[in-house]
Amino acid sequence: MADLTLSGPIERPSRWLASVARGGTRLWCGGTLVGILFLIALLAPLLAPHDPIEQDLLAAQLPPAWIQGGEWTYPLGTDSLGRCVLSRLMYAARTAVAVALIAASLAAAIGIAFGLIAGMFGGWIDQGVSRLIDVWMAFPPVLLSIVLAAVIGAGLTSVIAAIVVVDWTRFARVVRAETMVQLQRDYAAAARVLGLSRGQILRLEILPNLVPLIVTLLAVEMGIAILVEVILSFVGISVAGDVPTWGGMIVEGRQIVYQSPWIMALPIVSVILSVIGFNLLGDGLRAALDPVQRR
Repeated sequence: MADLTLSGPIERPSRWLASVARGGTRLWCGGTLVGILFLIALLAPLLAPHDPIEQDLLAAQLPPAWIQGGEWTYPLGTDSLGRCVLSRLMYAARTAVAVALIAASLAAAIGIAFGLIAGMFGGWIDQGVSRLIDVWMAFPPVLLSIVLAAVIGAGLTSVIAAIVVVDWTRFARVVRAETMVQLQRDYAAAARVLGLSRGQILRLEILPNLVPLIVTLLAVEMGIAILVEVILSFVGISVAGDVPTWGGMIVEGRQIVYQSPWIMALPIVSVILSVIGFNLLGDGLRAALDPVQRR
């Protein structure tokens, strides 16, 4: 009796632990990188040692503190205007995270809605949505984002709008295809026999099985959104010039790359780690949430 009493409560957390274990190293590494990025973005005003736009021309182009000539007052050195590189990296992370969260969420909402409708109803609705997706995807996404941002005008809103307008097709195409696959499964046929409406089948049967796929797409899209924002800020059509961005820092560092290579190298490393983190997190969550593997 004692053994039965002790074994009962242990079974419940094992399911969660098994899901985390299925995610493996990818889930842990991706979650750690993304978690650090979000913490830096959230706590930048508290963590940054200096005002990111404060200039000190007497301390221009100081190397990182561990290199000869560096100062621990500026742990990662300064740029050509004497601004703290570490502080600018942290505040630039706020811009990147804001774009990633808002743009990816809006693109996902629009794309998932179109994909579900096209996959569920089929016929002329599916053909119309499919043709729209094909036409939209015929344009190079980065080039289309640059054109849209240039037409709308510089600013965070235009960057987000450009990403949403371009990347909703990524969600729509995949969700449409997966919805059509799920509708062929036995559980969907059983739901129709029970008299459930199309809306109920989508909400109660299809969507829960699409969650792992949507989570993966959303995580990957956040990394893509950060990359697009960096490209737009690199060409000068992102946020205002006094707002730190990784793309803007790369532009500034490129001009003096031979004298102060760290000014360009550090934001590039930040972009790479962020994109890798979101991709690993998406893959890990997909494995952890996959209902097939859960069995």
